[in-house]
Amino acid sequence: LLAALAAAVPRGGRVLELGTGAGVGVAWLVSGLGDRADATVTTVELDGDLAAEVAAGGLPDWAEVVAGDAEALLPDLGRFDLVFADAVAGKWTGLHLTLDALRPGGVLVVDDMDLSRYTEPEHRASVTAVRIALTTDPRLATVELPVGTGIVLATRRG
Repeated sequence: LLAALAAAVPRGGRVLELGTGAGVGVAWLVSGLGDRADATVTTVELDGDLAAEVAAGGLPDWAEVVAGDAEALLPDLGRFDLVFADAVAGKWTGLHLTLDALRPGGVLVVDDMDLSRYTEPEHRASVTAVRIALTTDPRLATVELPVGTGIVLATRRG
């Protein structure tokens, strides 16, 4: 899914991943862009050691790994055509900042939205709040995909 969405990013486009982890998501995003050098990918990881490991993993020059708190960094990162929100910051907290970073026509991918994955009331409340925010925001056209960990796709209206 990430590769297919990245392949549709317009020329000169920008891609953002919140929550690099071990680098699987950014690898799919980069693979979707193929040999294009007109787009950029930025991935943000809270764990500095993990970010350094992914950065040393051979990403193309147009892909950048940033270590830090996504919620603190979002206001200064600019606007993006594709955002994959896979971290607490920018999804469970600071979702409004992620939406502000989404360009008109841009696509937001939010995973881990299957409510059945969570047993703690506070986690279930967070998932529900994100789902409500994404499905009721008039700036967005949103669809829930009941696959994998549960995905919500939202496109920012132009």
